[in-house]
Amino acid sequence: MDRDIIEALIRVVEVKDACTAAHTWRVALYTQLLSEAAGLDPDEVLHLMYAAVLHDIGKIDIPYRILTKPGRLTAAEFEIVKTHTVLGYDRLRRMDETDPVTLAFVRSHHERLDGSGYPDGLSGAEIPIAARCFAVVDTFDAMTSIRPYRRHVGPEAAEKALAVLKAEAGTRYCPDAVELLAARFDSGELDWILSYFNDEQPMVSVSSYDAPVIATAGRELSRRWRSGKAAPLGASRVASRGDAG
Repeated sequence: MDRDIIEALIRVVEVKDACTAAHTWRVALYTQLLSEAAGLDPDEVLHLMYAAVLHDIGKIDIPYRILTKPGRLTAAEFEIVKTHTVLGYDRLRRMDETDPVTLAFVRSHHERLDGSGYPDGLSGAEIPIAARCFAVVDTFDAMTSIRPYRRHVGPEAAEKALAVLKAEAGTRYCPDAVELLAARFDSGELDWILSYFNDEQPMVSVSSYDAPVIATAGRELSRRWRSGKAAPLGASRVASRGDAG
């Protein structure tokens, strides 16, 4: 899919729900870290990052009042939210998207190994491997970031999230992806995303979701973080081309 089209789609999501926009940034960066750690070549990394950026595109069609509801969703409202997987998939198919990885990310990122996920109740190897791995990233971010219904997350949130993922590795979540994510956390490579790319930072505008720009910013900020030179840049600043370096 053309990069300009991807950016236009994500801008619609950003305008509708800033939390989803920030989530998109983080899961793209986590996807970069894990895919590079897995030894994938740069083109494969960017391919997966583009798929990650589009995974929640179906939320364009979810009512604003539900996406931004400050309290717990009712059962009926949650059923509506769950349709974002199929809505996004159908939207991309109407746009003639045929890439199986992108379509799998969008439709199947809420499937679980034991068949308890949605929308198709797939289990085990029925779930495309890309979606199996990305589900770990998506779940980790959901458990470690602020949402309309959860205004604060403490520094222990990542450890708690990893404990859940490890406990359910092999039953609900891909064990290899959980192990890879946990290793990146233990090495400190996730710290800068958890600290600077979170919803406590104002998410006013993201100027580009171009995966090469995100990847460049990610590698540079990760290097600066590890060297102790990282500046407290919010997501909206780092996302701009001028701040990518």
